[in-house]
Amino acid sequence: MEIRIFQYRVPEDSAKIRREVFCDEQGFVDEFDEFDGRSVHLVLYGDGGEAQATLRFYDEGGGSAHVGRVAVKKELRGRGLGRLLMEQALDLAKAEGFERMSVGAQENKVGFYRSCGFEVCGERYFEQGCPHMPMKREI
Repeated sequence: MEIRIFQYRVPEDSAKIRREVFCDEQGFVDEFDEFDGRSVHLVLYGDGGEAQATLRFYDEGGGSAHVGRVAVKKELRGRGLGRLLMEQALDLAKAEGFERMSVGAQENKVGFYRSCGFEVCGERYFEQGCPHMPMKREI
């Protein structure tokens, strides 16, 4: 496995996974936004060179990075790929001087983020009709 880092642009492999997961599977419409152009994008590649998972993070100010668009191809879920990417993102964010990381977690993914050290820090909100919980952690 290899994790590649892309600065301030959505690599095509990341875009493809995000479209599959968020648009095709979950029905989101507005997948790409103004934060993509100022984000660090990570893509995890398997031993055969195929893109398997992705995420992004960006500076949200005040010493905090915001991670999001965490997506793993459907057939590869449950293998720890999201955790590998999250660990890399946390390490990179820390190396860049961030003190904490936040995420707007889909409500059904709160357990995953808790297992990565995040805690709920606010009230439920909806994004494109999907319930989310604000979460954060120190890094």
